[in-house]
Amino acid sequence: MDIDAWVWWLVGAAGLGIGLVITAMPELGMLAVGAVAAAAVDALGGDAVFQVVVFAVISVALIAVVRPIAARHRSQRPQLATGIDALKGRQAVVLERVDGSSGRIKLAGEVWSARSLDTDRTYEVGEEVDVVDIEGATAIVM
Repeated sequence: MDIDAWVWWLVGAAGLGIGLVITAMPELGMLAVGAVAAAAVDALGGDAVFQVVVFAVISVALIAVVRPIAARHRSQRPQLATGIDALKGRQAVVLERVDGSSGRIKLAGEVWSARSLDTDRTYEVGEEVDVVDIEGATAIVM
């Protein structure tokens, strides 16, 4: 029983795809695409040397092009701040006197417990404050 080379290339691509899923290494997916390209070359009648060359060129090209783009996207911060990150830097109105240990503010339409960043500083009802940080359910203001 003689199995065509394209079948072996597809078996290799499937193995690399399984490895990609198990390890989450995107390079394995790029190698799998190279193996599929080599299988296509064999199916179109290309010889073994040309299949290996196509596999190598496609795989290396994908790794050389896609990896830097993925790394650049991975290192960028998201443009849209969500959760407590979206609240930092916003202004709030004091509802109940805020000092170094307690108080209440209205922040983004919600009532939050708050404390002053500077423990010696107090803010009276009606004053506007800036939210510096969020610790648990308490806004740190100044």
